[in-house]
Amino acid sequence: MKTIRILIADDHDIVREGLRRLLESKPKWMICDEAATGREAVSKAREHKQDVAVLDFSMPELNGLEATRQIRKLLPQTEVLILTMHDSEQLAREILEAGARGFVLKTHAKRQLVPAVLALSEHKTYFDSQVSELMLDAFLHPEKAALKRGASGRLTSREREIVQLIAEGRTSKEVAAQLSVSVKTVEAHRANLMNKLNRLLTSQLVLYAVRNRIVQM
Repeated sequence: MKTIRILIADDHDIVREGLRRLLESKPKWMICDEAATGREAVSKAREHKQDVAVLDFSMPELNGLEATRQIRKLLPQTEVLILTMHDSEQLAREILEAGARGFVLKTHAKRQLVPAVLALSEHKTYFDSQVSELMLDAFLHPEKAALKRGASGRLTSREREIVQLIAEGRTSKEVAAQLSVSVKTVEAHRANLMNKLNRLLTSQLVLYAVRNRIVQM
Protein backbone atom coordinates (compact mmCIF):
# COMPACT_ATOMS: atom_id res chain seq x y z
CA MET A 1 0.00 0.00 0.00
CA LYS A 2 1.35 3.42 -0.97
CA THR A 3 1.98 6.24 1.50
CA ILE A 4 -0.94 8.67 1.74
CA ARG A 5 -0.46 12.02 3.46
CA ILE A 6 -3.68 13.42 4.96
CA LEU A 7 -4.87 16.69 6.50
CA ILE A 8 -7.83 16.60 8.91
CA ALA A 9 -9.93 19.70 9.57
CA ASP A 10 -12.82 19.83 12.04
CA ASP A 11 -13.63 22.30 14.81
CA HIS A 12 -14.31 19.52 17.35
CA ASP A 13 -11.26 17.95 19.03
CA ILE A 14 -13.01 14.65 19.68
CA VAL A 15 -14.02 14.31 16.01
CA ARG A 16 -10.47 14.95 14.82
CA GLU A 17 -9.18 12.38 17.30
CA GLY A 18 -11.64 9.79 16.00
CA LEU A 19 -10.75 10.51 12.38
CA ARG A 20 -7.04 10.31 13.15
CA ARG A 21 -7.38 6.92 14.86
CA LEU A 22 -9.44 5.53 12.00
CA LEU A 23 -7.12 6.74 9.25
CA GLU A 24 -3.84 5.97 11.02
CA SER A 25 -4.99 2.36 11.47
CA LYS A 26 -4.08 1.85 7.79
CA PRO A 27 -0.43 1.00 7.04
CA LYS A 28 1.59 3.88 5.55
CA TRP A 29 -1.24 6.40 5.97
CA MET A 30 0.03 9.50 7.75
CA ILE A 31 -1.86 12.47 9.27
CA CYS A 32 0.47 15.34 8.40
CA ASP A 33 -1.51 17.95 10.37
CA GLU A 34 -4.87 19.00 11.84
CA ALA A 35 -6.89 22.21 11.68
CA ALA A 36 -9.80 23.56 13.72
CA THR A 37 -11.05 26.25 11.29
CA GLY A 38 -11.44 26.52 7.55
CA ARG A 39 -8.87 29.28 7.32
CA GLU A 40 -6.37 27.23 9.32
CA ALA A 41 -7.04 24.28 7.00
CA VAL A 42 -6.06 26.37 3.97
CA SER A 43 -2.88 27.50 5.71
CA LYS A 44 -1.94 23.96 6.80
CA ALA A 45 -2.69 22.63 3.31
CA ARG A 46 -0.37 25.21 1.78
CA GLU A 47 2.35 24.22 4.25
CA HIS A 48 2.16 20.43 3.93
CA LYS A 49 0.86 19.84 0.38
CA GLN A 50 -0.88 16.62 1.43
CA ASP A 51 -2.47 14.05 -0.90
CA VAL A 52 -5.95 14.28 0.63
CA ALA A 53 -7.61 16.93 2.81
CA VAL A 54 -10.57 15.71 4.88
CA LEU A 55 -12.66 18.77 5.72
CA ASP A 56 -15.74 19.21 7.87
CA PHE A 57 -18.35 21.19 5.97
CA SER A 58 -19.33 23.40 8.92
CA MET A 59 -16.26 25.17 10.35
CA PRO A 60 -15.79 28.67 11.81
CA GLU A 61 -14.16 31.54 9.88
CA LEU A 62 -14.33 29.68 6.56
CA ASN A 63 -16.67 26.77 5.89
CA GLY A 64 -15.56 23.59 4.15
CA LEU A 65 -16.90 24.70 0.79
CA GLU A 66 -14.91 27.93 0.71
CA ALA A 67 -11.84 26.19 2.14
CA THR A 68 -12.11 23.64 -0.66
CA ARG A 69 -12.15 26.36 -3.31
CA GLN A 70 -9.02 27.95 -1.89
CA ILE A 71 -7.14 24.67 -1.38
CA ARG A 72 -7.91 23.45 -4.89
CA LYS A 73 -6.81 26.78 -6.36
CA LEU A 74 -3.53 26.68 -4.41
CA LEU A 75 -2.90 22.93 -4.71
CA PRO A 76 -4.59 21.28 -7.71
CA GLN A 77 -3.00 17.91 -6.85
CA THR A 78 -4.55 17.83 -3.37
CA GLU A 79 -7.92 16.09 -3.39
CA VAL A 80 -10.62 17.21 -0.93
CA LEU A 81 -13.12 15.00 0.88
CA ILE A 82 -16.03 16.75 2.61
CA LEU A 83 -17.62 15.35 5.77
CA THR A 84 -21.05 16.68 6.67
CA MET A 85 -24.23 15.94 8.60
CA HIS A 86 -26.33 17.18 5.65
CA ASP A 87 -27.46 15.16 2.65
CA SER A 88 -28.89 17.04 -0.31
CA GLU A 89 -28.41 17.13 -4.06
CA GLN A 90 -27.82 20.88 -3.90
CA LEU A 91 -25.00 20.50 -1.40
CA ALA A 92 -23.42 17.69 -3.44
CA ARG A 93 -23.55 19.88 -6.54
CA GLU A 94 -21.95 22.81 -4.71
CA ILE A 95 -19.21 20.55 -3.35
CA LEU A 96 -18.38 19.30 -6.84
CA GLU A 97 -18.37 22.84 -8.22
CA ALA A 98 -15.98 23.90 -5.43
CA GLY A 99 -13.51 21.23 -6.56
CA ALA A 100 -13.97 18.45 -3.98
CA ARG A 101 -14.09 14.92 -5.35
CA GLY A 102 -15.65 13.20 -2.34
CA PHE A 103 -18.60 13.61 0.02
CA VAL A 104 -19.30 11.35 3.03
CA LEU A 105 -21.98 11.75 5.67
CA LYS A 106 -20.54 11.86 9.19
CA THR A 107 -22.99 9.19 10.27
CA HIS A 108 -21.38 6.85 7.71
CA ALA A 109 -17.75 7.87 8.31
CA LYS A 110 -16.76 4.74 10.25
CA ARG A 111 -17.71 2.59 7.25
CA GLN A 112 -16.97 4.87 4.31
CA LEU A 113 -14.09 7.16 5.30
CA VAL A 114 -11.25 4.73 4.51
CA PRO A 115 -12.52 3.71 1.04
CA ALA A 116 -13.25 7.38 0.31
CA VAL A 117 -9.73 8.53 1.17
CA LEU A 118 -8.26 5.62 -0.82
CA ALA A 119 -10.33 6.55 -3.87
CA LEU A 120 -9.36 10.22 -3.67
CA SER A 121 -5.68 9.36 -3.24
CA GLU A 122 -5.97 7.71 -6.67
CA HIS A 123 -7.72 10.84 -8.03
CA LYS A 124 -11.07 9.06 -8.25
CA THR A 125 -14.40 10.34 -6.93
CA TYR A 126 -16.27 8.93 -3.94
CA PHE A 127 -19.81 9.85 -2.96
CA ASP A 128 -21.81 8.48 -0.07
CA SER A 129 -24.36 6.02 -1.48
CA GLN A 130 -27.21 7.97 0.11
CA VAL A 131 -26.05 11.16 -1.62
CA SER A 132 -25.57 9.35 -4.94
CA GLU A 133 -29.24 8.39 -4.86
CA LEU A 134 -30.21 12.04 -4.31
CA MET A 135 -28.01 13.12 -7.24
CA LEU A 136 -29.57 10.48 -9.48
CA ASP A 137 -33.05 11.65 -8.47
CA ALA A 138 -32.08 15.24 -9.30
CA PHE A 139 -30.79 14.13 -12.71
CA LEU A 140 -34.03 12.30 -13.44
CA HIS A 141 -36.22 15.16 -12.11
CA PRO A 142 -34.33 18.41 -12.89
CA GLU A 143 -37.37 20.68 -12.42
CA LYS A 144 -37.96 19.46 -8.87
CA ALA A 145 -34.25 19.84 -8.03
CA ALA A 146 -34.18 23.40 -9.38
CA LEU A 147 -37.02 24.42 -7.05
CA LYS A 148 -35.02 23.23 -4.02
CA ARG A 149 -31.96 25.32 -4.82
CA GLY A 150 -31.67 28.43 -2.65
CA ALA A 151 -30.35 31.90 -3.36
CA SER A 152 -26.83 31.18 -2.10
CA GLY A 153 -25.71 30.27 -5.60
CA ARG A 154 -26.03 33.94 -6.58
CA LEU A 155 -23.26 34.92 -4.15
CA THR A 156 -19.61 35.07 -5.08
CA SER A 157 -17.00 33.16 -3.08
CA ARG A 158 -15.90 36.39 -1.34
CA GLU A 159 -19.51 37.30 -0.52
CA ARG A 160 -20.10 33.90 1.07
CA GLU A 161 -16.97 34.44 3.20
CA ILE A 162 -18.34 37.79 4.36
CA VAL A 163 -21.81 36.36 5.05
CA GLN A 164 -20.23 33.70 7.25
CA LEU A 165 -18.12 36.18 9.21
CA ILE A 166 -21.07 38.56 9.71
CA ALA A 167 -23.25 35.64 10.80
CA GLU A 168 -20.54 34.73 13.34
CA GLY A 169 -20.89 38.22 14.82
CA ARG A 170 -17.81 39.94 13.35
CA THR A 171 -17.84 43.70 12.80
CA SER A 172 -16.84 45.23 9.46
CA LYS A 173 -13.46 46.14 10.97
CA GLU A 174 -12.92 42.57 12.17
CA VAL A 175 -13.98 41.16 8.79
CA ALA A 176 -11.57 43.52 7.04
CA ALA A 177 -8.70 42.41 9.29
CA GLN A 178 -9.57 38.73 8.78
CA LEU A 179 -9.66 39.03 4.98
CA SER A 180 -6.78 41.54 4.69
CA VAL A 181 -8.92 44.13 2.90
CA SER A 182 -10.05 47.65 3.77
CA VAL A 183 -13.13 48.41 5.86
CA LYS A 184 -14.43 50.36 2.86
CA THR A 185 -14.21 47.21 0.72
CA VAL A 186 -16.12 45.20 3.33
CA GLU A 187 -18.82 47.86 3.54
CA ALA A 188 -19.15 47.82 -0.26
CA HIS A 189 -19.54 44.04 -0.23
CA ARG A 190 -22.01 44.31 2.63
CA ALA A 191 -24.15 46.84 0.73
CA ASN A 192 -24.09 44.62 -2.36
CA LEU A 193 -25.13 41.64 -0.23
CA MET A 194 -28.07 43.57 1.17
CA ASN A 195 -29.24 44.31 -2.37
CA LYS A 196 -28.81 40.71 -3.53
CA LEU A 197 -30.59 39.36 -0.47
CA ASN A 198 -33.42 41.90 -0.44
CA ARG A 199 -31.85 44.16 2.20
CA LEU A 200 -31.89 41.61 5.01
CA LEU A 201 -31.17 42.82 8.55
CA THR A 202 -28.15 41.27 10.25
CA SER A 203 -30.39 38.96 12.31
CA GLN A 204 -32.07 37.78 9.12
CA LEU A 205 -28.68 37.41 7.44
CA VAL A 206 -27.69 34.97 10.18
CA LEU A 207 -30.85 32.96 9.51
CA TYR A 208 -30.13 33.06 5.78
CA ALA A 209 -26.60 31.76 6.38
CA VAL A 210 -27.91 28.90 8.52
CA ARG A 211 -30.65 27.94 6.05
CA ASN A 212 -28.17 27.94 3.17
CA ARG A 213 -25.59 25.98 5.20
CA ILE A 214 -23.00 28.78 5.06
CA VAL A 215 -22.76 28.45 8.83
CA GLN A 216 -24.10 25.89 11.30
CA MET A 217 -25.61 26.91 14.61
